[in-house]
Amino acid sequence: MTTVVVVDDHRLVRAGLRTIIDASDDLRVVGEAADGGEAVEVVRHLDPDVVLMDLSMPGVDGIEAIRRLRAARATAPVVVLTSFAEADRVRAAVEAGAIGYLLKDSEPGDVLNAVRAAAAGHAPLDPRVARALLPSLGRRASGPSLSEREREVLTHVARGQANKQIARILGISERTVKVHLGNVFRQIGVGDRTSAALWARDHGVG
Repeated sequence: MTTVVVVDDHRLVRAGLRTIIDASDDLRVVGEAADGGEAVEVVRHLDPDVVLMDLSMPGVDGIEAIRRLRAARATAPVVVLTSFAEADRVRAAVEAGAIGYLLKDSEPGDVLNAVRAAAAGHAPLDPRVARALLPSLGRRASGPSLSEREREVLTHVARGQANKQIARILGISERTVKVHLGNVFRQIGVGDRTSAALWARDHGVG
């Protein structure tokens, strides 16, 4: 059973998410929080598998809450669930440590699948959010000179696949995938899978 903490300042939103999540066979809401400060305490106490985090909340907002969770070395992946798709908010959330980003008008099934994906180590990203990140200057061909294999690895990362899956698909070892991914991170200037996936979609890779 995958456990979830829901963070949102609206009681009805929390209740709706609890109903949707608890109706599934493999997911269960184990805690709620109405603001970022409370979220940090609830997550540290319950140690859930996944956190669904709103961004716009009074007091401590979602981005600051994500920063505090990472500073406290909380291991639960955070999936942002918000109404805002602006590129600056998405980037701020990812830089703070969020692993995924969904919009609140997503279909219930998409939310459930995003929670499952995050629990499995993937990076769920709403396609509309990816479009919001596309640059207006049309940068596609320029940039780091990735090898063909590095581009293949990055393409699969952008699709949310884990290293083990990528290794199986490409017929290489998981260790080799990690080496290629490390090279990719250095060349494109990112430090995690979610940022790499955003970069790939931003630059037309995958």
